[in-house]
Amino acid sequence: MSTHLMTNQNQEALKQTRQQVLAQTQMLQNLIPPTVSYTTEGNVLVIGPEDLARLAADKLSTMTQRVILANEAITSQDEDHLERVMAAATEVESYYNKLIGVKGFLGQFQVSVEHEDGAAELSVVSIRKPHFDIVLDLSSTACLNLEMLPPGYFYVGQDAAKLDDALAQIPDFIGQFDKPRYVKINADLCAHDRNGINGCNRCLNFCPADAISSVAKKIEIDPYLCHGAGSCSSACPTGAISYDLPTPQALYSYLNKVVSRFREQAQTAPVILFHDNAIGADFITENLAGDIIPVALEEITVASIDHWMSVLAWGARQVLILNTDATAPTLTQMLKGELSLANSILDEMGQPQRISLIDPSMLNDLSSMLDISLDWPVIVPAAFASTTKRNTLFEAIDHLNSQAGEIDTCLSLNNIPFGKVSVNVEKCTLCMSCVAICPTVALQDGGDKPALYFIEQNCVQCGLCEAACPEKVISLTPQINFDKTVRQQQHTLKEEAPFECIRCGSAFATQSMVHRMLDMVGAHSAFSANIERLKMCGDCRVKDMFEDILQDPEKQLR
Repeated sequence: MSTHLMTNQNQEALKQTRQQVLAQTQMLQNLIPPTVSYTTEGNVLVIGPEDLARLAADKLSTMTQRVILANEAITSQDEDHLERVMAAATEVESYYNKLIGVKGFLGQFQVSVEHEDGAAELSVVSIRKPHFDIVLDLSSTACLNLEMLPPGYFYVGQDAAKLDDALAQIPDFIGQFDKPRYVKINADLCAHDRNGINGCNRCLNFCPADAISSVAKKIEIDPYLCHGAGSCSSACPTGAISYDLPTPQALYSYLNKVVSRFREQAQTAPVILFHDNAIGADFITENLAGDIIPVALEEITVASIDHWMSVLAWGARQVLILNTDATAPTLTQMLKGELSLANSILDEMGQPQRISLIDPSMLNDLSSMLDISLDWPVIVPAAFASTTKRNTLFEAIDHLNSQAGEIDTCLSLNNIPFGKVSVNVEKCTLCMSCVAICPTVALQDGGDKPALYFIEQNCVQCGLCEAACPEKVISLTPQINFDKTVRQQQHTLKEEAPFECIRCGSAFATQSMVHRMLDMVGAHSAFSANIERLKMCGDCRVKDMFEDILQDPEKQLR
């Protein structure tokens, strides 16, 4: 039955069930979450046209120290206006130096300006402090070009309502403040850089707060700049970056429980609606259809393709993601890319595209959008338990595939962290450089046997193996392989018999490696007279050299 055709009685029953399920199900949180602390003394810098900056500074008289950086022309020559400006904040000094840059966060803002044919920190010049605590920016364009501005930086432009809001908040920003440390990094899983070779940069491309950087070839996240958008953990293909509030396991568990409990109690498949717990939460009202379960997150990008597909596999019939004007453009861009991938996967297996990005105006009438999934609720909800991000995603895909066409094809798409590795077996010498650099153990050696193995499900297409290969014989193919057995099994990319020392018979290298040495250095003067030494192990080669010297001591002098 279509949602919009349900009787009011049915809707009320579903809403009551939803309320009961949400009351019964709590998302487990860390009782003592890791935090970062900001400390401020109340030193504020006001940037903008001098007249507006002075009037604003006048209303911040309770702050410890105030400084004005006039970077734009006065906005009005009206006499009454100028008189008010002249009488405002008379004890506050204005500076007219050209702004070079602003960086930092609440309690630690460094503002560089041109000064005496060089550069200087304005806080040192003006208040004899190493930094400002708060910045109020009234410039026509924000001095910090970030989609998500750091805590303590108030950009209001010339919007009177935003200015009033900032002036009301700023006096409260004196003292010490704690904020959650939203994400954590497991460097051992990171595919960004290995042995000085650059690989994955996905997290660097999607942080709207510029909180992620590569420092000494390692990914670092500045917790003071981080807003908890979650785009980094969503984009990370290995799970090296994981969200901590909630943890991945806590969110998986919560979603599994709300879906299964609603199905059991309402005898119908629910729709999961992800929204942020700030702006998006304001649009969630009692008018929401009873079979739609809202799930509040710090930001909508905290949930990613592994959560969406798992929700469908556990028995939800559709997934909606509520996007508002407050969502940073970078996050929206990332969401659209992930949505395209998820829906392409569903489409490939013959299912309708059941994951949608919506805006608040669409909440009033979702019936036509939800009708597409009425015939496709999962018949048998999946029983798998979540493990790693990657394995959980594939568990969900495999279950959904089993409920649809059970296809065994490969879906080829560009720029996705899934796919296979191929090698040119004729030129590969099994040097194992690729194995040594692979961060996910997708590539494996044969132990005592000269062999190179590959497991497709583990491969994140980071390109480290391709870049590290000295023979340049590795190529990557991004794809989603729907054949579970083929994707999970260990494939032999190349194997060969070991080369045995011609003196002692012990295996010391691969056949292809020795043949490559013979081709490359066999004609060199150091080996031309003793080409057979290249076919010996290290010990036998040394013995052969000393025996040669003992037989003819003067040979080395000729």
